[in-house]
Amino acid sequence: MKTIKYCCRNERLGSKTVYKGLKHEYPDVKQKKKDCLGHCKQCHKQCIARVGKGNLVCADSPDELYAQLKRIIEQSREKECVTV
Repeated sequence: MKTIKYCCRNERLGSKTVYKGLKHEYPDVKQKKKDCLGHCKQCHKQCIARVGKGNLVCADSPDELYAQLKRIIEQSREKECVTV
């Protein structure tokens, strides 16, 4: 699983709760908070996170972002099980 990065400026829209929830449920997944991810137009409108180097995940609510990231994590784990 690649690292999930969050914009610290996006915390006001709820990304902080997503970070904490995933940290609790998936302690082995690498997560980082960055001062800015460089996607300011999206960041002001929606909850965002970046998976890996370029996969920006956007959602209208923290719950939706959490569900999308959880799905990405699960899919990543399924691929790891198949290739091993």
